[in-house]
Amino acid sequence: MATTALTADTIDATIEADGITLVDWWASWCGPCLQFAPVFEAASERHPDITFAKIDTEAEPQLSADAQITSIPTLMIFRDGYLVYSRPGALPPQALEQLIEGARGLDMDEVRKAAEQQ
Repeated sequence: MATTALTADTIDATIEADGITLVDWWASWCGPCLQFAPVFEAASERHPDITFAKIDTEAEPQLSADAQITSIPTLMIFRDGYLVYSRPGALPPQALEQLIEGARGLDMDEVRKAAEQQ
């Protein structure tokens, strides 16, 4: 599965959907973003059941501000509409695979319970 470009019009429906969604915040002038792009794209091919999305911070500055993106690339992982991971920095393939497996292994009842307590 190829990656999907997200915009202000499509982000909510995408990240609130059931399943796992990975969002890569990037910009064309960002060297680490360009290094991470093929890693992210390759993972999208290996995991067709997961939504892989990208947000160009230059094209969507309000989204970036709303999400408090201060460093790129930033990777966010949502599962069933819950943000379960958010960190800046490019990742090597093995680290990205570990995060994906971690997201798959989450006990969503526990995630929901923790969210309700906040």
